[in-house]
Amino acid sequence: MLPDRIRRVVQRLSRLPGVGEKTALRYAMFLVTADEAIARELGEELMTLHEHVRRCEQCGALAEVRQAERLLCPVCLDPRRDDSLLCVVARVQDMMAIERSQAMPGRYLVLGKLLSPLDGVGPGELPIAELRSRVKAGVKEVILATPPSVDGEATALLLARELSDLGVRLTRLASGVPHGGELEFADQITLGRAIDGRRKLDP
Repeated sequence: MLPDRIRRVVQRLSRLPGVGEKTALRYAMFLVTADEAIARELGEELMTLHEHVRRCEQCGALAEVRQAERLLCPVCLDPRRDDSLLCVVARVQDMMAIERSQAMPGRYLVLGKLLSPLDGVGPGELPIAELRSRVKAGVKEVILATPPSVDGEATALLLARELSDLGVRLTRLASGVPHGGELEFADQITLGRAIDGRRKLDP
């Protein structure tokens, strides 16, 4: 019933994370029935995306390519950042989430992946050499902000071991009951970490 070209667009859109076939079909139908300029502009931006956006040379986040300049993201270009504090995250999306909190004054290192033997990701696939180099350049504290999953915890433990000889302070993101959450609905691991990470309350 659908033209082959629409069917191919649906197949390609459904490869995107979180986009199923029904959502992909809805996107494709919108693009083909809406103003032609919308599809044309989107296509042009996608065509040049990899040409104009690359990984930041310093932290591994996303940076816009500019002539006669180092390939650095806005955070690495910001001179107001604390160079002695380094936050290690798994993905660019995690870095963006932390940035939205406005609670991180330091720098970042984006791993790009987590330790996962089942997926063929071993220690050699992680930027451990880059991390050690950054620490040796004057970092005093490394926040291991990998997710509280099996792979995230394994990665944090590996990185902690790799940095143990450098005398840097290693910290882990606190985790526990979310703001506004009910204790009765929290799982045992979350409650356990919330109790372990409790802090002094000043009256």
